[in-house]
Amino acid sequence: MRYLLFVFLPFLGGTTQLMAQDWAKLARYQEANAALATPAPGEKRVVFMGNSITEGWAKFCPDFFVGRPYLNRGISGQTTPQMLVRFRPDVLALQPEVVVILAGTNDIAGNTGPATQEEIVGNIVSMIELARANKVRVVLCAVLPAADFPWRKGLEPAAKIQALNTRLANYAQTNHIPFVDYYAAMNDGQGGLLPAYTYDGVHPNEAGYRVMIPLVEAGIHQALCQKSKR
Repeated sequence: MRYLLFVFLPFLGGTTQLMAQDWAKLARYQEANAALATPAPGEKRVVFMGNSITEGWAKFCPDFFVGRPYLNRGISGQTTPQMLVRFRPDVLALQPEVVVILAGTNDIAGNTGPATQEEIVGNIVSMIELARANKVRVVLCAVLPAADFPWRKGLEPAAKIQALNTRLANYAQTNHIPFVDYYAAMNDGQGGLLPAYTYDGVHPNEAGYRVMIPLVEAGIHQALCQKSKR
């Protein structure tokens, strides 16, 4: 189902024009999803849902997805409400065994407007509940550290990210969900991303992704080893 935001704009002469905006960017992976075959027998498909940090795997570590049943469904700049809208076509419809969710930093940056911690966690929990209702196992990831956002400076996100990660870790523990702690592995000790792992203080470079690979693979392995719900 396509979710479109309709806006009426005034033009000369008092006429109006109806314009449609794909707010959640459902069209981004529409063709790729349509061309994708159903999982082969024995295939353990994994979908990575996220923002630019997920999308960046393709640029810095494309080999990570080669020869593995992994699908990248990251979209730069996205917030958790946008991901929630596209969770059904970009995750559930692909019939994965596992979904890896990494989300929240753009909410803290206010990319689609102000968001409380409760709202961010609520959207992530909704994605998890959708996955579990459809017998898809979940791997939940900690948000990467960031001392500042280059596109929106002065928000002091470090403490907010740490607080969000505490909430996510507690939820994962309570609900027996594998939790991938990128934050602990990449934190400079002051809530920022270690310079060796980033090119702008927010997004990983190749070295950063190489740190992330064994962590997320361990989370995927843990999820696949959990008792099947299918």
